[in-house]
This record gives sequence, C-alpha cells and structure tokens, in this order.
Amino acid sequence: MDRAVARRWLGVLRTPLGLTAAVLTVGVLTLAVVAPLLWTDDASAVDVANINAGPSSAHWAGTDSLGRDIFYRVLVATRLSVELALAATVIAVLVGLLLGTAPQLLGRRAGRAVVAGVNLAVAFPGLLLALFFAVIFGVGSTGAVLAIGLAGAPGFARLTQTLVAGVAARDYVSAARVAGVGKVRVLVRHVLPNVSEPLVVNATIGAGGALLAFAGLSFLGLGVQAPRYDWGRLLYDGVSAIYVNPAAALAPGCAVLLAGLAFNLFGESVAKGLGVGTVVGVPPLSGARRGAEVAAAETPVPQRAGSDVVLDVRDLEVTFPGVAGPVRPVRGVSFSVHRGEAVGIVGESGSGKSLTALAVSRLVGEPGRVDATRLELLGTDLRAQDTKAQRHLLGSSLAMVFQDPMTSFNPTRRMGGQLAEVARHHQQLGRKQALARAVDRLRAVRISEPEHRAHQYPHEFSGGMRQRAMIGMGLMGTPALIVADEPTTALDVTVQQQVLDLLRSIREADDVALVLISHDVTVVGEVCDRVLVMYAGRIVEDLPAAQLGTAARHPYTRALVAAVPDMDTDLDRPLAVIAGRPVDPSELPPGCAYAARCPLASARCLTEDPQLESDGSGRRVACWHAGEPITLEIENRPTLVEAQPLAFEGTPK
Repeated sequence: MDRAVARRWLGVLRTPLGLTAAVLTVGVLTLAVVAPLLWTDDASAVDVANINAGPSSAHWAGTDSLGRDIFYRVLVATRLSVELALAATVIAVLVGLLLGTAPQLLGRRAGRAVVAGVNLAVAFPGLLLALFFAVIFGVGSTGAVLAIGLAGAPGFARLTQTLVAGVAARDYVSAARVAGVGKVRVLVRHVLPNVSEPLVVNATIGAGGALLAFAGLSFLGLGVQAPRYDWGRLLYDGVSAIYVNPAAALAPGCAVLLAGLAFNLFGESVAKGLGVGTVVGVPPLSGARRGAEVAAAETPVPQRAGSDVVLDVRDLEVTFPGVAGPVRPVRGVSFSVHRGEAVGIVGESGSGKSLTALAVSRLVGEPGRVDATRLELLGTDLRAQDTKAQRHLLGSSLAMVFQDPMTSFNPTRRMGGQLAEVARHHQQLGRKQALARAVDRLRAVRISEPEHRAHQYPHEFSGGMRQRAMIGMGLMGTPALIVADEPTTALDVTVQQQVLDLLRSIREADDVALVLISHDVTVVGEVCDRVLVMYAGRIVEDLPAAQLGTAARHPYTRALVAAVPDMDTDLDRPLAVIAGRPVDPSELPPGCAYAARCPLASARCLTEDPQLESDGSGRRVACWHAGEPITLEIENRPTLVEAQPLAFEGTPK
C-alpha cells in the first residue's frame, strides 16, 4: 500500500463516519468469533424457576419460555446471523457477476435474453422474490440463504452490466481485442479490475441488507428453525411474550439494527477509502441485414504489380439498425494498402473514417454489421468466422493506435505487463521473457529509462509517452499494418512531430504499411503517400498526397485544403469554412451527398450519385464537376478557390 492510499484510509478512520463504522464492524465480527466460545453454555442453560422473567441483574434481557438467558442467546446468535448473511451475499455477488457479464461473453440474442431477464427480476420487490424462492427451496436456513442470495442477484447484476458496458467501450479493451485476446481473458484482465471498487462497495452495503432480510425470513418462520437460532428466530420467539417481557423482542431487534448499520456504514467508509464515492446501485432486496444494396459497384481500385498487398478492401459497408430502417455510416468503401505504403484518410467528423478502421480491425460490435465483397489482411479473409488463427493474425500483424492515449491503456495494470500480454498470448513467451520484450519495445519507441517505466502505471506517463507506448504495444508482434486513428489529436505540436517521426521511422525500418486517419490534411500530406477523402461514408477522392494541395479535383477536397490556414492567410478576413453541415447517415439525400453544400452543384448532382471513377493515372474521383473552378461566398465577398499549394513540413514519404 503506498503512502497516498495509507493517508486516505487514515483520513477516513479519523472521520466520525469512519470511526463509527470501524468500531461497530470490529465489534460485530469480534462477537461472532468470541461469543459462541464464551457463552454457549450460559445461553443454553435451562432455568425452570425463571421462565419468561423480566430483566434483572442476573438476566439483563430476561429469560425465554424455558428460562434461558436472552442476552447471552443474542450474543451467541451473532455468529450464525453473520455467517448466513455473508453466505447469502456471496451467492448474490457470484450470480450477479455471472448475469452481469453474460452479455459480454454470449452472442447477441443470448445476451439480450439475459438482460431482459435481469430487468424483469429487478422490477419485482426484493421481499417478494425472497419469499418466492423461500417457498421453492423450502423452510430452513439453507433455503433462506439461497432465497436471499438469488433475490439480491438481479440488483447486483444490473449494476455489473452497467459498469462492464462502460469499461468494455474503452480503447484499451479494443486494443486487447485487436491483439487477439479472448473474451474471457479480456473480461478477467481488463474489465473486471476496473469495476471492482464500486462492486466491492455495493457488496459490502448489500451484506447489511442481506442481514436484515435474513432476520425477516426467520421472524416469519421461514429461516432458521429450532433448536438453532439467529437474531430473527429470537425476535420471533420474543414477540410471543412481548406483553410479559418486552426486552425479549427488543434485544434481538437492537442487535439486527446495530449489525445492519455497521455493514452499511462500513460500505460507505470503504467507498471513501477506495476513492470511488458512494455508488448508487440497486440494493439486493430493492424494489439485420442491410436494407438496400449499392446502386452500382465502384470502379476497380488501381493495383500495383506484384503481391505486396497488405490490406485489400472491396465494397465495405457498416450497418446499424435505426428507427426508420438500417443506417449505413460506411457504404461501398474500396481501397488497398501495399507493403511500406502510407495511406491517409481525411474528412470531417462523421464521415466514416474511424468506423472504417474499426471495421477493418473487426472491432465493430453488436448491433453493428460489417459487409464486404472482399476484406483481406495479408491474404486472409477477415469476413470468416472468428478463429484462433484469425485472432493470432490480427494480434501479431495488425497494430491499432487509438486517438486518446489515456484510455488506450488499462489504468489498473502496469505498462510493462500490458505490453507483455501480447507476447505471452501470441508468442508463448514466459513472464520474464515477455517483460524483457516489452522493455525492448519501449526503448524502440524512444521512451527513456524503459526498465523503470515498465513498472509504472499509465497515469505516470505523459500524453506523448502513452501514445508512443501504444505504438510500442503494436510492435510487440511483427505488424505488417499500423492503423493510427487520430494519433496526434490530444498532443501539442512538438510531441505530434515526434509521434509522426516515429511512425515514419518504423515504416522505413520494417517496411510496415500505415493507415493514418486524421482531420489535419497538413499532417496527412506530410506523412502519407496517398490520401483517401471521405464524405458521408464514401470515398469521394483518391489521389497522391503530393497532389493534395495542388491538384485536388473534388470540390470537397479543395474546400478542406482551403480551410487550412497558413502563414500567408489574411488575418483581416474571416477564415475559410465549408458552408452547411455534414449529412446525417440516416437521412441521406438522393444524388450526391455533398450537393447541398457544393457551389458547383447542378440539377444532375441532386438526382444522380456520381461513382468513384479512375482517370487512368492512379487517381479516383466521384464528382460530376471534378476540377472545375469554385467560387465561395465569404461574408458576401466572392472568393475563387482553386487548387493552392499546401506548405508541408517535410517531403511525403
């Protein structure tokens, strides 16, 4: 335990809440251990001369119908009451974890069925569920434990589903999936450790609820049966003599109240000690296939001679269910990437860039659907059913660099262990060998003191170091393709250049192909050989990066270039912008999707969708007015926007 954590726990214990919780919890647990050893004989001693006697110096809470001392019986009953409550809590937690994680492990239909069942169970009052299960399992302590445990499971499962779904969407989980890590291992190593703290807090608080629920069942005669006794059973016996000796019911009632309060306050204190705050959850006992095909197939993608194609994509489509029918945010995308080649994908937010990369990496989850006439990595069909060989290929030959370096790593695991997981999973290296490989990869991506850094957590790295470490994770195997999704967005310009230089050096050293997704056409022009411009889920232009600033033909590409300010930009005039908004994928208009924003749009553009056609020189463009001059209106002043050179920092590789 480091000093910061120790100080936080000591700070909690110094608060009235923490001190009270600690005293009560330690007192209850101590009684549970000590009381049966010290006072079992006194609690069982029958005194017929003092039947149903009131409180006295000899019997502080009076006696029962057999003259047995009620106070000693309450103390001795602590062990059984706590044991049964904890057993029911364990059942609730285990069943809740199984139900809560099932949607991540099962298929779409089975997962939905589990979620629906949990939602239905949560809708019922907890006490009714407990009574229902108690009738099924029968009267007695065993049946009551199962009843309370299963009645508490739906609430815990609902909380687990919510927490797991939030963590499963993080980039480091996607990175583990790209690395080929199986569902169970991803869940155990990357998801559950990051939701464990709120689950522990709720389980602790749930123990108090289980204690109260168990006392209730015993009071109703459905729990512990004579001659055994817990607090609920003593309360049941005491109520029958409440007019003769009220203390007979008051003593076990106070014990239940204090123990339940101890567990609940302890849960609140644990929340503060863990630094997660009080988690508001449900307490244990509280209440298609695509719709339309592409009208016409795109023209063939220009190919190089030889068999150096790393990634080959044809007619890629990604479909999601929508209110008014299927929505296709990626439609008919075709391109190829060759060994050692860098291909940039640019476009506004929502154009389909990142979703294309996720589809290629098999990271589009349910309810999304990926279709393609061809989707191959190193000649292997990625459309085929998920297999161990396919996971090995993706984990060793494809590296994914995500946009946000902070969410790209599991915050609960050290950096070296996260990188080493790839080597242990795919290269069958031992723990020491895998860690040595991780240190070597950290050194390869220019992280200083890699031996020391490998034992640190992600939050101890700077943003640029985390991004380089993410690239290093991709280099744990022998990648033939690196997919970098906005790898420099959250970094300052100096660190951006370092990351771009690192990607360039990796390409040159190992002849690795690169797909770089970015909003910044300047970055793409500096790093890439070829540029794909996407709009409304389609590629509208494919051209060499060297011609991006001088010979772009599509109006949208030229508008993107014109919107980039440079040292010659007139500061007295408004910055150039693209008028209008990108189209909604669920409401695609007829004809060209860019027509409503395009100054060259004609009647034909509004009715006919241009296909991506090759000009025979390796360039492709989808426009009825490709290359025509454009005049934009900026504050009612006409401005001629023709192809203008971009000032790139460096020569495209």
